[in-house]
Amino acid sequence: MVSSSTIAAPAQRRPGRVRQGRRVADRTLRVACTAATVVGALVLGSILVMLIVQGVRGFTPTLFTNPTPGPGSEGGGIANAILGSLILTGIGILIATPVGVMAGTFLAEYGRGSKLAALIRFLNDVLLSAPSILIGLFVYTLMVRPMGTYSGWAGGVALAIIAVPVIVRTTEDMLRLVPGTLREAGAALGAPPSTVIMSVTWRAASAGIVTGIILALARIAGETAPLLFTALNNNSWFSANLMGGVANLPVMIYQFALSPYPNWQGLAWAGALLITTTILALSIIARLVIKPQASR
Repeated sequence: MVSSSTIAAPAQRRPGRVRQGRRVADRTLRVACTAATVVGALVLGSILVMLIVQGVRGFTPTLFTNPTPGPGSEGGGIANAILGSLILTGIGILIATPVGVMAGTFLAEYGRGSKLAALIRFLNDVLLSAPSILIGLFVYTLMVRPMGTYSGWAGGVALAIIAVPVIVRTTEDMLRLVPGTLREAGAALGAPPSTVIMSVTWRAASAGIVTGIILALARIAGETAPLLFTALNNNSWFSANLMGGVANLPVMIYQFALSPYPNWQGLAWAGALLITTTILALSIIARLVIKPQASR
């Protein structure tokens, strides 16, 4: 006759085997994740080190005061490209901010659960993942060809299209984090929905909305492909009406890095370091802005 202790023994061993298998899988996954993190950090670190070593050599006072030099000439700077990039990104953000904030507000406040909001959300996600070169081709067909010339306005519109989905997504997410009791309190005082949104909801989510705008600014600051089809580039200062090619850092870096002139290559390294530092600073500022919002 088989005793009950003999029958229960295999059943008691199975949980132990399952736990041991989970420990092995957990350790294996940790080792794999750690190795992937180390490899990624080494690759990123090597790129940054190379960029710093090569870029620092070109940092001189003339870099920020002189325009880009002609082919084969010495000296010069990237002042016109810096100013052109500031104007193009400024135009893009000025166009994208009201559109993105309004669209995000509609999705979070008015269109919850509606089919229109679901469609807008889907299209926004598609636009968020769309290749920037396609956006450049779209604006080229829409603006550059009818006008017959490249322009800063076309470049600003292309950058705005890239920035809009970032602002929309961030604005919607931040507004959804605002407690519903704040809206109810405003409605209880007799305020219309528009007043509640502007005076209560936007104010409560202001840090997150500003963070989305800063992230969108960092997103478009280094875009090259759309500007190749819209603003192109210029080795001199731009005209007041922004018609014709407009100098900008991303396209300047692209063209100068491929050139056979050592002076141009040095300016390309310096411009790459400058734009990388700027994007890093914007990302850090966005983190600092959103931190108080997350701790509330």
